[in-house]
Amino acid sequence: MSQTPDSAVRTYIEQHRAAFLDDLAEWLRIPSVSAQPDHAPDVRRSADWLAAKLKETGFPTAEVWPTAGAPAVFAEWPSDDPKAPTVLVYGHHDVQPAAREDGWDSEPFEPVIREGRLHARGAADDKGQVFFHTLGVRAHLATTGRSTPAVHLKLLIEGEEESGSPHFRALVEEHAERLEADAVIVSDTGMWSEDTPTVCTGMRGLAECEIRLYGPDQDIHSGSFGGAVPNPATAAARLVAALHDEHARVAIPGFYDGIVELTDSERELFAELPFDEQQWLRTAKSYATQGEAGHTTLERVWARPTAEVNGIGGGYQGPGSKTIIPSSAMVKLSFRLVAGQEPDHIEKAVRAWADAQVPAGIRCEITFSGATRPCLTPLDHPALQSVVRAMGRAFEGPVRFTREGGSGPAADLQDVLGAPVLFLGISVPSDGWHAPNEKVEVDLLLKGVETTAYLWSDLAASWRHAP
Repeated sequence: MSQTPDSAVRTYIEQHRAAFLDDLAEWLRIPSVSAQPDHAPDVRRSADWLAAKLKETGFPTAEVWPTAGAPAVFAEWPSDDPKAPTVLVYGHHDVQPAAREDGWDSEPFEPVIREGRLHARGAADDKGQVFFHTLGVRAHLATTGRSTPAVHLKLLIEGEEESGSPHFRALVEEHAERLEADAVIVSDTGMWSEDTPTVCTGMRGLAECEIRLYGPDQDIHSGSFGGAVPNPATAAARLVAALHDEHARVAIPGFYDGIVELTDSERELFAELPFDEQQWLRTAKSYATQGEAGHTTLERVWARPTAEVNGIGGGYQGPGSKTIIPSSAMVKLSFRLVAGQEPDHIEKAVRAWADAQVPAGIRCEITFSGATRPCLTPLDHPALQSVVRAMGRAFEGPVRFTREGGSGPAADLQDVLGAPVLFLGISVPSDGWHAPNEKVEVDLLLKGVETTAYLWSDLAASWRHAP
């Protein structure tokens, strides 16, 4: 009796499971910690290892691309179908620092499988999720009889994501022609849970600033001058107090200009997720929810813009008292942005708002750091629908939708390449990204392999270019 296409894929994956895990373990043993200069040779070794493994997989092109910091890896495998869409997969091969004394039950760079879980730094974030594409494309070829992928397949695996991707945009701009794609697949994300497969449809953007307020040229006596000259610490407190209105909406004029509001359908999809707010609070080590009125907790962290105070200070900080009017104070703010918001517009709005809040006699200096634009893929986009169908086949059930509240370098790919960004990840919250005992569920990792084995044919069939 002949196998069905899906059972053939699963059989192929099972036959190559052991070798796949052995190869991944070899890669995980390389401590590619981009944040620590002593590990710079290891990050380079990780890039070299991946490029060699991608060539072994069958990619005719696999190159290590240098940057002003850590190297990235680029690979390309053209389809023999000239009308096939071009897909760029993004991930990263650098990892967070890790040491046994941090609380690991085993050596963080000596992979070990316990109870179906592969433990090692980078197992989930992000080497495991990058590596499932290698077996996935081989399963795709083996079970379709193709000699090339059904899509023009490209990979860009950076080496500085865990250090803030300081050189990533410049890298993308430098190689924009070679990176040109119809869609970007980001495999550096996760699912809602083991039992609820999900696809992320967007990430918030980010703008950050530091506001420094200056009053007297030096700290002065509060008995001699208090109540008669402006106090920069008081100005900082008032500035923070004016950041939100009584409904927890950001009170900066123009802040909400142009935002893409959630549709009723999207809100219903969020509400379908099995969200336990009390469990979420325990994870957050917090005791109550709070936020913009009229929105649920998930809507607030995924689809609404925010303004947060990340730090505030000024004046005497030591033991006891010191009756002064401080000469300066500071506030650090961050703004999470949603689709329709532009960091440049937010910067102008914040500067105008702060200038209007600061009293005469206080000098205000505002410094903005690098910003990230938000990205959002419409639910009806054909590439997104292909991801959903492929994941549904692999998990044999319905796939739901989420968004990410954080920000990442995916938006740089969207901006420079002008391509929609899609997210395909199989990690779950218990995997412990950045924490001791990071792990990946082996069965879910292989579901990622299976998803990509289906995905390329689905994309080619549903999104072909005109002759």
